[in-house]
Amino acid sequence: MTSGKVSNNPHTAFQTLPVVNVSGLGSSDPGQRQAAAEQLGQAARDAGFLYVVGHGIPADYTERLIARTKAYFALPYAEKMRHYIGHSVNHSGYVPEGEERFYGAKSVDKKEAYDIGYDMLEPAHRRPMLGPNQWPDMPGFKEDILPYYQSVLALGHQLFRGFALALGLAEDTFTQHIRRPPSQLRLIHYPYNPDLPPDTPGIGAHTDYECFTILKPTAPGLEVLNGAGEWIDVPLLDNAFVINIGDMMEALSNGAFVATSHRVRKVAEERYSFPMFCNLDYDTVIEPLPDLVSENNPPRYAPLIAGEHLYAQTIQTFEYLKQRLAQGELELPAGAKGLSSFGKKLGETA
Repeated sequence: MTSGKVSNNPHTAFQTLPVVNVSGLGSSDPGQRQAAAEQLGQAARDAGFLYVVGHGIPADYTERLIARTKAYFALPYAEKMRHYIGHSVNHSGYVPEGEERFYGAKSVDKKEAYDIGYDMLEPAHRRPMLGPNQWPDMPGFKEDILPYYQSVLALGHQLFRGFALALGLAEDTFTQHIRRPPSQLRLIHYPYNPDLPPDTPGIGAHTDYECFTILKPTAPGLEVLNGAGEWIDVPLLDNAFVINIGDMMEALSNGAFVATSHRVRKVAEERYSFPMFCNLDYDTVIEPLPDLVSENNPPRYAPLIAGEHLYAQTIQTFEYLKQRLAQGELELPAGAKGLSSFGKKLGETA
């Protein structure tokens, strides 16, 4: 599946991803924050994908995350299925291979995952995909995963402020809409299988539908589409995270930042990947911000509700939710019916 944006891809014909030191975003000096934000914004415009360094997340958090994830996925299948995502109330838990199929995709992705969301314990604020996480009873799992989740969530807040400054907006334009976000961390395992055909993807071409993604992979395999229509490898960079713009940020920025299509090719070794999908609050209206709209630059995207868009796309991807939809146990959000595959501009139909 392709993104549908190749013909008018505004990105440069980059051959490597830009590297941005974001330490200045945490400075008390507004000038330093603005300088770091300008670099962040330029990378978002040029490539929609970038590395960030100077993020301040302790290496120990990442090491514990990786070690605990490897230990979990090494468990017997029956043990992992005790924590099956279909048992949860907020779309958290174990995702076996074959559970996910992108809307319109011809094959399932060759991966398994464990999904962790914003741990919403107060019943009054629960929404689809917002509730108490399903934590496995594996000793040390929550203790090793939760600190990482909280640290990348905080980095996401910092990046939201940086993107706002880069767009010439007030620094809190996005963060004022982050109280209980349906921001999801995925622990993904791509097993190595030398018997698979060479063109078997780990995950097919797509754009992310959230605002942006903070990614930490353990091995190569990620490829991104540049402005010349070429697939470019994304090698590992020490102590760096990979950031990519998603569909919602594209809409909010009225196309100033454009989501980049990416995929994971057949892996040449066992690979783990940890994307954190950064969102605004569930009820936030996603539409071009007024300050970025003018007579010469009219709004390019129809408004949608952040959580409804997220939930609708998730229903159309996960088998257990598709079954509940078919059986009438749930329905697509009223404002989201007709949403199509990943990589479509918000408001487009198939």
